[in-house]
Amino acid sequence: MKLDVKICGLKTAETVERAVARGATHIGFIFFEKSPRNISPDVAGDLADKVRGRVKIVAVTVDANDEELDDIVSLLRPDILQLHGHESPERILHIKALYGLPVMKVFSVREQADLDRIDRFIGVADRFLFDAKAPKGSELPGGNGVSFDWNLMASLDEGVDYMLSGGLNKDNVAVAIASTRATGIDASSGVESAPGVKDIGMIDAFFDAIADATAKRR
Repeated sequence: MKLDVKICGLKTAETVERAVARGATHIGFIFFEKSPRNISPDVAGDLADKVRGRVKIVAVTVDANDEELDDIVSLLRPDILQLHGHESPERILHIKALYGLPVMKVFSVREQADLDRIDRFIGVADRFLFDAKAPKGSELPGGNGVSFDWNLMASLDEGVDYMLSGGLNKDNVAVAIASTRATGIDASSGVESAPGVKDIGMIDAFFDAIADATAKRR
């Protein structure tokens, strides 16, 4: 199975194009004001239009209300909604009915109990993304550049479809791929030279490391 690769928090045409050219299957735009990767829906829509049809467009939100989602969906026209807040199963079903889009639900992980929370969401969310819990004091639910114990993933039912996130970079992505059953990986801070600043060279190095790792997995 081909590994999905998502580069998240993109803000420039150059980095969007490079990520897609190097083999990204998904690109993410973040709509959360506290994030250094925050972008407006209209700017994100313009960037997405440059690569639409070549890659899946993902809108990343944190407890967004219907009015905010209306704006994002109409201007970005995403393929997937990624929910990174405290959304309940009922809220997810409402959002899916409202927009007719698949939902990827994010769970922040530090210990086994965090993974156990997904039971209520199986059959509701279309896919899961597991990220590391934010360090104490951080206002960001993701993009903090920290990882969690990937060995915890072994406890998941084999039928659970998930992407792996949390501190992934060129130096550890091979271990992540080899040690989990993740069908996709997601990088943000790991391809940045500064918070919110994607780096072309780091994007290239990340995809080079993925190519090496997936060749070994075959």
